[in-house]
Amino acid sequence: MEVPAFKNRTEHVPEIDETYKFDPATTHAILVGFKFNRRVMIQGYHGTGKSTHIEQVAARLNWPCLRINLDSHISRVDLIGKDAIILKDGKQVTEFQPGILPYSLERPVALVFDEYDAGRPEVMFVIQRVLEAGGKLTLLDQNRVIRPNADFRLFATANTIGLGDSTGLYHGTQPINQGQLDRWNLLVNLNYLEEKAEIDIVLSKLPKLKPAEKDIVKQMVNMANLTRQGLMNGDISTVMSPRTVITWAENWQIFGDVLQAFKLTFLNKSEESERQVIMEYYQRCFGTENNVTKLNQ
Repeated sequence: MEVPAFKNRTEHVPEIDETYKFDPATTHAILVGFKFNRRVMIQGYHGTGKSTHIEQVAARLNWPCLRINLDSHISRVDLIGKDAIILKDGKQVTEFQPGILPYSLERPVALVFDEYDAGRPEVMFVIQRVLEAGGKLTLLDQNRVIRPNADFRLFATANTIGLGDSTGLYHGTQPINQGQLDRWNLLVNLNYLEEKAEIDIVLSKLPKLKPAEKDIVKQMVNMANLTRQGLMNGDISTVMSPRTVITWAENWQIFGDVLQAFKLTFLNKSEESERQVIMEYYQRCFGTENNVTKLNQ
């Protein structure tokens, strides 16, 4: 597939991460979004690299990219804009300050809505306007209709598939209006990486590791896979993402102790009632006899 790209980099083009591992199916969907102006939503567990995947594709296309986290503090005004008092020629005047949506629509920008399933209802209906085929946005306060730039693109990431959270992992998420979900042209599921690929990614972040220490990284990834299996089985409610494994490995380099780094990176974030199960996973991977009681001393 040949995808158009920009010749020059601007301040909004993400930095290229040479160590990033692309998922072929997800990359294909994102490239289709860029080439054919399709609305693409990526769904998956946290830490699987959904938003970063979009950014890294944009980085290689020199395509400006803006990320907006749709948390509960993002309001309609933040998206649309508002009248504000500014100084002009030494006088105070009222002038309309556009929000992130009008700003992006009029420019060659890939706009990414993170945590799309956590957006407030009034915010989601504003976004629904630009999901239409023409993607025009009407600013009622300004009596103005904004037509999107030919190179404007729209992406979203979500932890759920718009039907609500049945696992209890993602508090604050909510079902997405099915009429709006239908307006997304492509929905791709991004799962955790294969074991070898994840090991390679962690190793790429720690270039100074000695050969003998690389086996420890493999044990760390095995530990992460056990937590993911435990989550699916309903044994624990906290899971290690690839991001967690990288942080654990980095903390190990700082503290010089795998167990201490594990405690500070992951164990202390888990439910107290589940820590014994998690330490059983740890013992299976590292063969240590340390238990939670010793960890908390």
